[in-house]
Amino acid sequence: MAKTKQFTIAVDNQPGTVARIAKVLGDSKVNILALLGTAQGTTGSVQLVAEDPKKAKKALDAARILYQETPAEQYELSNKPGALAQCLASLEKKGVNLNSIHATAAKGGKKAAVVYTVDAARQAATATA
Repeated sequence: MAKTKQFTIAVDNQPGTVARIAKVLGDSKVNILALLGTAQGTTGSVQLVAEDPKKAKKALDAARILYQETPAEQYELSNKPGALAQCLASLEKKGVNLNSIHATAAKGGKKAAVVYTVDAARQAATATA
């Protein structure tokens, strides 16, 4: 498990919006590890995890892209059936309630990645337990 940051960006639902964010990060040599974009009507959101959160923050700030930064956890799993279920069952046993989750794997790859965020109150309780 590795601690990281998730950036949530409110966006307008129009062509090129996500491309602009990707370009800003790419031009700053920031590698995106996970990305989820959703839209509802004329607006939406992009949640992303960058390899170097500090560089991502600097690039987004320089481009004046507003974001919310949330602590996140990142796991590497075997890319095989049931691995995600096993990981999530372990979190459930610990009483972890997910606020968001990204999971991805390349076809034929041996590893998969899972990134999740939890409720801030839950994080505080876990940290003091």
